[in-house]
Amino acid sequence: MDNERQLPTKAQEIRAFLFITVVAAPLLAIAIVGGYGFFIWMYQLFTGTLPTG
Repeated sequence: MDNERQLPTKAQEIRAFLFITVVAAPLLAIAIVGGYGFFIWMYQLFTGTLPTG
């Protein structure tokens, strides 16, 4: 049994970085902003007012 961990290559690190910066971060930002907008929309739908705070 080999207990040594394989270190990622430079190409794998670059690929992971590009995936995070080009795909994951924008999708997460869209999901957060869209979710907040949906929350405000539903809040207004049920209460008829704007949230204050």
